[in-house]
Amino acid sequence: MKSQVVLSVEQALTLTYATLRMVHLGWRVIKIEPTPVPGRKTKGDPNRYIGRPVAGEDRHSYFVAPNAGKEAIAIDLKQPEGQALLKHLTRELSPDIFCTNTMPERHSRLGIDYQSLRAQKEDLIWCCISAMGLAHPNVPGYDPVMQALCGYMDLTGQADGPPLQCGPPLVDLKAGDEAFCQILLALMERAETGAGKQIDISMAHSAVSWLHTFLPMLDMDSQPAELKRSGNEHRQFIPVNAYRTQDGYVYVAIGSDVQWLRLTKQALFAGLAQDRFQTNEGRRKDKRELHAAIETITAAHPTDEVTAVLVAAGIPHAPITPIEKVPDLDFVAEKALKTVTPDGRVVRLPPPAAATEYLEQVNRTLPFAPAYGEHTDALLTESGLSSKEITDLHNHGVVA
Repeated sequence: MKSQVVLSVEQALTLTYATLRMVHLGWRVIKIEPTPVPGRKTKGDPNRYIGRPVAGEDRHSYFVAPNAGKEAIAIDLKQPEGQALLKHLTRELSPDIFCTNTMPERHSRLGIDYQSLRAQKEDLIWCCISAMGLAHPNVPGYDPVMQALCGYMDLTGQADGPPLQCGPPLVDLKAGDEAFCQILLALMERAETGAGKQIDISMAHSAVSWLHTFLPMLDMDSQPAELKRSGNEHRQFIPVNAYRTQDGYVYVAIGSDVQWLRLTKQALFAGLAQDRFQTNEGRRKDKRELHAAIETITAAHPTDEVTAVLVAAGIPHAPITPIEKVPDLDFVAEKALKTVTPDGRVVRLPPPAAATEYLEQVNRTLPFAPAYGEHTDALLTESGLSSKEITDLHNHGVVA
C-alpha cells in the first residue's frame, strides 16, 4: 500500500495511538491542534504537559511516544478563517484520510464534519473516535470512564476488593486499533470503488465488543458472581494464578487436564497427583485448597528453580516482570523502536504490534514528537500560501 497523507485533529491517547500506527507504516501524519487560548498557560493537546518535562515546556514524557514521527500545525478552527484554511489544506495537500476525536457536537461549528470536508475532496476517508459514537454527540469520555461504564472495572481486582481499572488504557487502545483497522478496510474499498467513507468509532462499543467470554455466558445460566472480579485467577481454567516464590512471583496457566497431568509428573508437584484434581471441574470444586497447596510448594523455592520445572513440564508460565525490566526482555529489545530528544538522549519506544517494511528502512527510529506548531509555516508554504499570507494568518491569530 502506498504512503497516505493524514490530517488529524487529535488529542489525548485513543486517536493519537491510531495515527501512530499509521506512522509505523510510513504514512505522513499531520497533527492539527488549536491555537493558544488567552489566559491559558498550556497550548494544544493537553497531553503535551503530562509527565516530566523532556524537551521544552510543551513536550513532557507522556506525550512523546504516541506522537513520534508526526508533524504539527496549530489552527484556530473556531474562526471562519481557520475553517477556510483547513479546507484549503484539504484541497492542496490532498490528504487521503481525515481523523478527529473531538466531541461530535462540535464538528459542524468547527468545520470538521464529514460533509464539509468531503466537499473539498470527494474520496476522503473520514474517521471519528468518540465516547459513544455520532449518535450520542454530546457525551464526553476518557478511558477509565469507559472502563467503569462497560463493566471492565467490575471484572478487575480481587474478589473481595473494590472495582479497579486495568493498568494499560485498554479502551483507548482498542478504539484506536479499531479506527486503524477500519481505515485500512476503507482504503481497500476505495481502491475498488473510488469512493471515500465516513467511519464512526465508539469507545463504548469497542470496549463491549471484547466481552465475548462474559456477556453471552449470562444467557447460558452463568450467574453474575461467576464472572466478576477474581484477582489473578482465571474464572474457568483451574489452576491459573500468580504464586509466590522465595524471591518473587510466577504466573502459571494450566489450560487442560493433559497439562495438569504433565505438571504432577514432576517431582516438585507430585504430591498434587490426587484423583479429585484430575479434571478441571474437580480442581474447580476445591480450587482454594489447590491454590494454597501450589503456593506452599512454590514459596519454598526460588523463581528460577520453579520455572525450570515448569519448562520441563511444558506448562505456560512467566515470572511477574517489573515494568522497569520489560524494555530489557530479549524479544522486546530486538524489536523496540526509538527516538532521540533534541538534546541527544535516546528514548526507547514500544515495538510495533507487527514489523513493517518502513520501520526497518528507518532502522526502527522515529523523529521526535513535534513541538507545538512546529511545522505550521512549512505546511502553509507547501500548500501554496505566500509569506505575506502566512504572516497575516499569524497576525490574526488564525495559526500559531
